[in-house]
Amino acid sequence: MTEPLLGKRRMEWEMFALSFTALFLEMMVIRWVPSVVHLVAYYANLMLLSSFLGLGAGAMASARKWNLFGWFPVFLACDIGMLLLDRNAAIGTTASEVRFFAVPPSVFQAFVLVGIFAMNALLFVPLGQRMGALFDSLPRLTAYGWDLAGSLCGTLSFGLFSLRMFSPVLGMALVMILYLLITSRRRWLFEIPVFAGVLAAIVWNSDPNAIWSPYYFVTIVRNDVPGVTQSAPPADLLTMRDPPIYSVNVNQFGYHLDASLDPARYTPGTKAAAGILWLQLQYGIPYAVADGRDRILVVGAGGGCDVEAALAAGSRHVDAVEVDPAVVAISRRFNAGAPYSDPRVSVHVDDARSFLARAKPGYDLVVFGFLDSQALFSTMNNVRLDGYVYTVEGIRSAYRLLNASGTLSLSFGLGKAWMGPKLYEMVVQATGREPFLYYDADGPQLILIVPKDARVVLPSRIFRFTRISYGRPPIIDLATDDWPFLYLTRKTIPSDYLVAIASLMAFCIAGVAWLRRGSFGANDTHFGLLGMGFMLLETKSISDCSLFFGATWFVTMVVVAGVLIMVIAANLVAERLKGFSFWMYAPLFAVLALLLMVPREHIVEYDFAGRLLWTLVVVPLPIFFAGIIFSTTFRSMSVPSAAFGANLVGAMLGGFCEYLAMAVGSRRLSLLVIAAYLGSMLVLVAIRRPRRAC
Repeated sequence: MTEPLLGKRRMEWEMFALSFTALFLEMMVIRWVPSVVHLVAYYANLMLLSSFLGLGAGAMASARKWNLFGWFPVFLACDIGMLLLDRNAAIGTTASEVRFFAVPPSVFQAFVLVGIFAMNALLFVPLGQRMGALFDSLPRLTAYGWDLAGSLCGTLSFGLFSLRMFSPVLGMALVMILYLLITSRRRWLFEIPVFAGVLAAIVWNSDPNAIWSPYYFVTIVRNDVPGVTQSAPPADLLTMRDPPIYSVNVNQFGYHLDASLDPARYTPGTKAAAGILWLQLQYGIPYAVADGRDRILVVGAGGGCDVEAALAAGSRHVDAVEVDPAVVAISRRFNAGAPYSDPRVSVHVDDARSFLARAKPGYDLVVFGFLDSQALFSTMNNVRLDGYVYTVEGIRSAYRLLNASGTLSLSFGLGKAWMGPKLYEMVVQATGREPFLYYDADGPQLILIVPKDARVVLPSRIFRFTRISYGRPPIIDLATDDWPFLYLTRKTIPSDYLVAIASLMAFCIAGVAWLRRGSFGANDTHFGLLGMGFMLLETKSISDCSLFFGATWFVTMVVVAGVLIMVIAANLVAERLKGFSFWMYAPLFAVLALLLMVPREHIVEYDFAGRLLWTLVVVPLPIFFAGIIFSTTFRSMSVPSAAFGANLVGAMLGGFCEYLAMAVGSRRLSLLVIAAYLGSMLVLVAIRRPRRAC
């Protein structure tokens, strides 16, 4: 093999390794940071966008003589140090959104938030600069193909790592090893001690008893030994007198209890006995008013308190649905009542909305447990893990599963006063019935009960819960599949999101202006708009597929991998085409129009095969056609690193635009996708228009 060919092959594998490392690191920080810094819990997607900013800015800086790649260990050390110092920074509250365990907003919170995002962007600049240099040295589409292959392998590898053995120490160690394999050995004497110090800091600040679920950082604490995390329960937990009560915490805050609801197992007069009696009464309310016991469905089963209450009430069969496998596994070990081990219980580790779409009707009682999630289901949009469960359509799908004498029960801890009226109106829209409302001010907790039989009248008081009614509801917007934001009072973007976005935008504009110094031209605009459209398409694909098949981590990973495969296929097709043609936009706009005209609620009603066919064939088609346009125009660029950087910055802007879904809904946001691609086409028309001689 000749020397030039050896050099080319080495650069191709280096591009693969860099792309793999960047993607793996990107997903690592997105998964790890919200668990370390609660302040970032509802901003995880901005971590993704700041990563794009760093990679794009680095690619644009590839023509400069700086060797930023060698500074990666220092940047990583600074980033990890900032995160560990800010781990106790609490998230601020807003009047328009419910956030659990939030504190009053402050300037300090905004400063820390912007600092975390800026430092995360800086971390990816060295990787982007080296990738940009390789884009300028290799054939355009060859470099792009190796970049996509590395991204795909990074996605699949992280998915497997996240499922089987996620650990911030192991993940960061892998990133460090990959970096050391790429960089010169002469620098190892400096780099290895820095990396060792970073790993030591992560280990020092890690909890050895923590459990990483696909969605949360989980710790378990005995209520009688506060502050000490537990790794295992007593051997005789299921038979002992006064068994311990465990608090299961996610991302450092309380989530639910694992405890037996049988008061007879606790010594009368003790604090534990009083607490268990109250829990038994609270979770037993649906069974105090509903008669049927043959088939019970519990969605959001959590640690199993709702399930144990159903069993105590004499239920013959209970379907328990819980999206997080780690929560089920923890309950099997730490819950002294062992509800999930009862032969009358069928446990379904699944998204609640997905299960509701497949379940057979005929339930005597459908119980919505306390699903109130504390995380986003995907890093690419702002919908929470339970977003598509608490919509008018989601509640309607549960109501349809009841038999003629069945009952629907929905329990919720009210974070804001307006949430009660909002849930009430949603239930009215979903069922056509006015629910019976039971309220406990100490919670404050609200239970909405809807008997299918309109003749049923419920009592004015059940245990400590008093029946109430709402007067004229406040001005609120109901959560729907098009606008799945239960925790927002109305269609708006909360002010703190706007501050974070504006800060990152200012950082982006200043950085790009400084790097390009006025040389940002029409071609950059074209690739920026393509990146913007691509990111919006990807987030829309994830939202659609989550609605069709469930908001689970697996669905998100499969969609991201499928998108990358589609782009790889487009790149392979582009290599065989002679060049770009404006006709390539025709199939792109045709499929976008089809997706806009066909409502998602119609697809949800298809059987599994129909939804799968739509998802695999129609949903990814725009990405394929847009990929062909990108590759055929990218091939002719004189400075491909600049075009690649502009594309990544455009993707970041597309991610910012995704926040508009909070204000306008998903369907209207689709119009912005069309506008982005139309803009890229018009820019190309202007570039290629023949100029008349003076």
